[in-house]
Amino acid sequence: MPVVVVESPAKAKTINSYLGSDYTVLASYGHVRDLPSKDGSVDPEQGFAMEWEIATDSRKHVKAIADALKDDPVLILATDPDREGEAISWHLQEALTSRKAIKAGTPVSRVVFNAITKSAVTEAMKNPRQVDMELVEAYLARRALDYLVGFNLSPVLWRKLPGAKSA
Repeated sequence: MPVVVVESPAKAKTINSYLGSDYTVLASYGHVRDLPSKDGSVDPEQGFAMEWEIATDSRKHVKAIADALKDDPVLILATDPDREGEAISWHLQEALTSRKAIKAGTPVSRVVFNAITKSAVTEAMKNPRQVDMELVEAYLARRALDYLVGFNLSPVLWRKLPGAKSA
């Protein structure tokens, strides 16, 4: 049974009912990796290299996906169709590859749908693609800027401009 990964457990349950017993549908519970808060997680001197870690509460979800891939090494990433969803799919693929749950011959594809309906999901499954690296790179640029500038500038804004959200 191919392993399909969506972001939320509610979506997983609904989508599993659409796809049936031919698929294993699991939830990532959102982002699975993040930049550690320590200095040096983004290194501008090394081409903005980023050091990622799997969040403590995400380890069990990544393990569940890796375990499911032992039974059927076909992965379908079906996270949300926006930049964040694309990033979550990329992070999952990277994390599962580093765990050796995804091997050289493991088929990995990405599907997107804009509605959680049986027709939208089944149509999306007929049109797989790869992770869109342009969306991932946009996400990475945003995360690097947040880490290097925004997290330091936001507290200043909060003090000087009451009600400001973030830099």
